[in-house]
Amino acid sequence: MKTLEDYQSGQVLLIDKPLNWTSFQVVNKLRWEIRQAFKIKKIKVGHAGTLDPLATGLLVLCTGKMTKQIDTFQGQIKEYTGTIVLGSTTPSFDLETNIDKTYPTAHITEDLIKETTQQFIGDIQQYPPVFSALKKDGKRLYEFARAGEDVEIKPRTVSISEFEITNIDGNYISFRVVCSKGTYIRSLANDFGKALNSGAHLSSLRRTKIGDFKVENATSIEAFIESLKN
Repeated sequence: MKTLEDYQSGQVLLIDKPLNWTSFQVVNKLRWEIRQAFKIKKIKVGHAGTLDPLATGLLVLCTGKMTKQIDTFQGQIKEYTGTIVLGSTTPSFDLETNIDKTYPTAHITEDLIKETTQQFIGDIQQYPPVFSALKKDGKRLYEFARAGEDVEIKPRTVSISEFEITNIDGNYISFRVVCSKGTYIRSLANDFGKALNSGAHLSSLRRTKIGDFKVENATSIEAFIESLKN
Protein backbone atom coordinates (compact mmCIF):
# COMPACT_ATOMS: atom_id res chain seq x y z
CA MET A 1 0.00 0.00 0.00
CA LYS A 2 1.30 3.44 -0.94
CA THR A 3 1.51 6.17 1.69
CA LEU A 4 0.57 9.84 1.48
CA GLU A 5 4.29 10.62 1.24
CA ASP A 6 4.51 8.35 -1.81
CA TYR A 7 1.78 10.30 -3.61
CA GLN A 8 3.23 13.66 -2.58
CA SER A 9 6.79 12.81 -3.60
CA GLY A 10 5.38 11.61 -6.91
CA GLN A 11 3.76 8.56 -8.50
CA VAL A 12 3.07 7.56 -12.09
CA LEU A 13 -0.35 5.93 -12.27
CA LEU A 14 -1.33 3.89 -15.33
CA ILE A 15 -5.10 3.91 -15.72
CA ASP A 16 -7.17 2.05 -18.32
CA LYS A 17 -9.67 4.81 -19.14
CA PRO A 18 -13.21 3.54 -19.64
CA LEU A 19 -15.56 4.59 -22.43
CA ASN A 20 -17.46 7.87 -22.03
CA TRP A 21 -15.14 9.32 -19.38
CA THR A 22 -13.19 12.48 -20.18
CA SER A 23 -9.54 12.53 -19.19
CA PHE A 24 -10.32 15.39 -16.79
CA GLN A 25 -13.04 13.35 -15.11
CA VAL A 26 -10.51 10.58 -14.43
CA VAL A 27 -8.02 13.07 -12.97
CA ASN A 28 -10.68 14.71 -10.81
CA LYS A 29 -12.01 11.36 -9.57
CA LEU A 30 -8.60 10.00 -8.59
CA ARG A 31 -7.54 13.30 -7.00
CA TRP A 32 -10.74 13.29 -4.90
CA GLU A 33 -10.24 9.65 -3.88
CA ILE A 34 -6.63 10.27 -2.80
CA ARG A 35 -7.71 13.33 -0.79
CA GLN A 36 -10.50 11.34 0.89
CA ALA A 37 -8.25 8.36 1.64
CA PHE A 38 -5.60 10.46 3.37
CA LYS A 39 -7.91 13.21 4.65
CA ILE A 40 -5.97 16.01 2.98
CA LYS A 41 -7.17 19.18 1.26
CA LYS A 42 -4.83 19.27 -1.73
CA ILE A 43 -2.75 16.96 -3.89
CA LYS A 44 -1.40 17.62 -7.38
CA VAL A 45 -2.68 15.19 -10.03
CA GLY A 46 -2.42 15.63 -13.80
CA HIS A 47 -2.52 13.52 -16.95
CA ALA A 48 0.06 13.17 -19.70
CA GLY A 49 -2.06 13.28 -22.84
CA THR A 50 -5.81 13.56 -23.36
CA LEU A 51 -7.97 10.70 -24.57
CA ASP A 52 -11.32 11.52 -26.18
CA PRO A 53 -14.40 10.40 -24.22
CA LEU A 54 -15.14 7.78 -26.91
CA ALA A 55 -11.62 6.35 -26.68
CA THR A 56 -10.45 3.83 -24.10
CA GLY A 57 -7.05 2.71 -22.92
CA LEU A 58 -3.87 4.03 -21.43
CA LEU A 59 -4.03 7.27 -19.48
CA VAL A 60 -0.81 8.21 -17.67
CA LEU A 61 -1.47 10.19 -14.48
CA CYS A 62 1.18 11.85 -12.34
CA THR A 63 0.88 12.88 -8.71
CA GLY A 64 2.83 15.29 -6.50
CA LYS A 65 6.30 16.15 -7.74
CA MET A 66 6.01 13.76 -10.70
CA THR A 67 3.62 16.25 -12.34
CA LYS A 68 6.80 18.05 -13.45
CA GLN A 69 7.42 15.10 -15.81
CA ILE A 70 4.07 15.43 -17.60
CA ASP A 71 5.48 17.33 -20.58
CA THR A 72 8.16 14.65 -21.01
CA PHE A 73 5.62 11.84 -21.02
CA GLN A 74 3.28 13.76 -23.35
CA GLY A 75 6.03 14.05 -25.94
CA GLN A 76 6.61 10.32 -26.21
CA ILE A 77 5.56 8.06 -29.07
CA LYS A 78 2.04 6.62 -28.79
CA GLU A 79 0.39 3.48 -30.10
CA TYR A 80 -3.31 3.05 -30.84
CA THR A 81 -5.61 0.32 -32.12
CA GLY A 82 -9.11 0.84 -33.41
CA THR A 83 -11.68 0.52 -36.17
CA ILE A 84 -12.36 2.75 -39.18
CA VAL A 85 -15.72 2.49 -40.98
CA LEU A 86 -15.58 3.14 -44.72
CA GLY A 87 -18.38 4.70 -46.76
CA SER A 88 -19.63 7.39 -44.41
CA THR A 89 -18.42 10.49 -42.56
CA THR A 90 -19.44 12.41 -39.44
CA PRO A 91 -18.68 16.06 -38.55
CA SER A 92 -16.60 14.97 -35.54
CA PHE A 93 -14.82 12.22 -37.55
CA ASP A 94 -16.03 9.69 -34.94
CA LEU A 95 -19.32 8.57 -33.31
CA GLU A 96 -19.76 11.71 -31.20
CA THR A 97 -21.90 13.07 -34.05
CA ASN A 98 -24.24 11.40 -36.52
CA ILE A 99 -23.39 10.36 -40.08
CA ASP A 100 -23.78 13.34 -42.42
CA LYS A 101 -22.70 11.87 -45.79
CA THR A 102 -22.35 8.47 -47.43
CA TYR A 103 -19.95 7.43 -50.19
CA PRO A 104 -19.44 4.51 -52.58
CA THR A 105 -17.11 1.73 -51.47
CA ALA A 106 -17.52 -0.86 -54.26
CA HIS A 107 -14.20 0.19 -55.82
CA ILE A 108 -12.22 -0.37 -52.59
CA THR A 109 -10.24 -3.61 -52.51
CA GLU A 110 -8.14 -5.13 -49.74
CA ASP A 111 -4.99 -4.35 -51.74
CA LEU A 112 -6.04 -0.71 -52.20
CA ILE A 113 -6.67 -0.34 -48.46
CA LYS A 114 -3.22 -1.68 -47.59
CA GLU A 115 -1.46 0.31 -50.33
CA THR A 116 -3.17 3.54 -49.22
CA THR A 117 -1.75 3.28 -45.70
CA GLN A 118 1.69 4.02 -47.21
CA GLN A 119 0.57 7.57 -48.06
CA PHE A 120 0.38 8.30 -44.33
CA ILE A 121 3.78 6.97 -43.22
CA GLY A 122 6.32 9.62 -42.19
CA ASP A 123 5.76 13.33 -41.56
CA ILE A 124 2.32 14.39 -42.77
CA GLN A 125 0.18 17.52 -42.67
CA GLN A 126 -2.98 17.01 -40.64
CA TYR A 127 -5.98 19.19 -39.82
CA PRO A 128 -7.21 18.67 -36.25
CA PRO A 129 -10.95 17.90 -35.98
CA VAL A 130 -13.20 20.91 -35.42
CA PHE A 131 -14.76 18.84 -32.61
CA SER A 132 -11.61 18.94 -30.45
CA ALA A 133 -10.38 20.58 -27.27
CA LEU A 134 -7.73 22.66 -29.04
CA LYS A 135 -8.03 26.37 -28.33
CA LYS A 136 -8.42 29.24 -30.78
CA ASP A 137 -8.98 32.83 -29.63
CA GLY A 138 -9.46 31.58 -26.07
CA LYS A 139 -12.24 29.13 -26.96
CA ARG A 140 -12.07 25.39 -27.53
CA LEU A 141 -12.73 24.34 -31.12
CA TYR A 142 -15.69 22.15 -30.14
CA GLU A 143 -17.41 25.25 -28.70
CA PHE A 144 -17.35 26.85 -32.17
CA ALA A 145 -18.47 23.57 -33.77
CA ARG A 146 -21.41 23.03 -31.40
CA ALA A 147 -22.53 26.64 -31.93
CA GLY A 148 -22.49 26.08 -35.69
CA GLU A 149 -19.78 28.71 -36.19
CA ASP A 150 -17.15 28.38 -38.90
CA VAL A 151 -13.57 28.54 -37.69
CA GLU A 152 -10.31 28.43 -39.60
CA ILE A 153 -8.11 25.53 -38.55
CA LYS A 154 -4.47 25.42 -39.59
CA PRO A 155 -2.79 22.13 -40.47
CA ARG A 156 0.13 20.88 -38.43
CA THR A 157 2.91 18.39 -39.02
CA VAL A 158 2.64 15.04 -37.25
CA SER A 159 4.66 11.87 -37.70
CA ILE A 160 3.32 8.35 -38.24
CA SER A 161 5.89 5.57 -38.08
CA GLU A 162 3.52 2.59 -38.43
CA PHE A 163 0.03 2.23 -39.92
CA GLU A 164 -0.90 -1.44 -40.03
CA ILE A 165 -4.22 -2.93 -41.17
CA THR A 166 -4.92 -5.86 -38.82
CA ASN A 167 -8.33 -6.98 -40.12
CA ILE A 168 -10.83 -6.16 -42.88
CA ASP A 169 -14.48 -7.11 -42.40
CA GLY A 170 -16.54 -5.49 -45.14
CA ASN A 171 -16.37 -1.73 -44.52
CA TYR A 172 -14.91 -2.20 -41.02
CA ILE A 173 -11.13 -1.78 -41.02
CA SER A 174 -9.15 -2.70 -37.88
CA PHE A 175 -5.78 -0.98 -37.54
CA ARG A 176 -2.74 -0.28 -35.39
CA VAL A 177 -0.97 3.10 -35.53
CA VAL A 178 2.29 4.30 -33.96
CA CYS A 179 2.54 8.08 -34.04
CA SER A 180 3.92 11.29 -32.57
CA LYS A 181 2.41 13.62 -30.00
CA GLY A 182 -0.45 15.69 -31.45
CA THR A 183 -1.68 13.12 -33.95
CA TYR A 184 -5.46 12.89 -34.21
CA ILE A 185 -6.50 9.38 -35.16
CA ARG A 186 -9.98 10.74 -35.99
CA SER A 187 -8.37 13.03 -38.58
CA LEU A 188 -6.33 10.10 -39.88
CA ALA A 189 -9.54 8.09 -40.37
CA ASN A 190 -11.19 11.00 -42.22
CA ASP A 191 -8.15 11.56 -44.44
CA PHE A 192 -7.85 7.82 -45.08
CA GLY A 193 -11.41 7.80 -46.42
CA LYS A 194 -10.62 10.70 -48.76
CA ALA A 195 -7.45 8.96 -49.99
CA LEU A 196 -9.62 5.96 -50.93
CA ASN A 197 -11.93 8.25 -52.95
CA SER A 198 -14.64 7.57 -50.43
CA GLY A 199 -15.37 8.66 -46.86
CA ALA A 200 -14.59 7.19 -43.45
CA HIS A 201 -14.97 7.78 -39.75
CA LEU A 202 -13.54 6.31 -36.57
CA SER A 203 -15.85 3.89 -34.72
CA SER A 204 -13.52 2.77 -31.91
CA LEU A 205 -10.13 3.75 -30.52
CA ARG A 206 -7.89 2.36 -27.80
CA ARG A 207 -4.51 3.75 -26.72
CA THR A 208 -2.18 0.86 -26.02
CA LYS A 209 1.19 2.55 -25.38
CA ILE A 210 2.83 5.84 -24.39
CA GLY A 211 6.60 5.51 -24.61
CA ASP A 212 7.47 2.46 -22.49
CA PHE A 213 4.14 2.49 -20.65
CA LYS A 214 1.69 -0.23 -21.78
CA VAL A 215 -2.05 -0.56 -21.25
CA GLU A 216 -1.65 -4.18 -20.09
CA ASN A 217 0.12 -2.78 -17.03
CA ALA A 218 -2.68 -0.29 -16.34
CA THR A 219 -5.40 -0.63 -13.73
CA SER A 220 -9.08 0.26 -13.75
CA ILE A 221 -10.41 3.26 -11.84
CA GLU A 222 -12.27 0.88 -9.51
CA ALA A 223 -9.16 -1.18 -8.79
CA PHE A 224 -7.16 1.96 -8.01
CA ILE A 225 -9.84 3.18 -5.58
CA GLU A 226 -9.85 -0.25 -3.92
CA SER A 227 -6.06 -0.11 -3.53
CA LEU A 228 -6.40 3.08 -1.48
CA LYS A 229 -8.50 1.20 1.09
CA ASN A 230 -6.02 -1.61 1.68
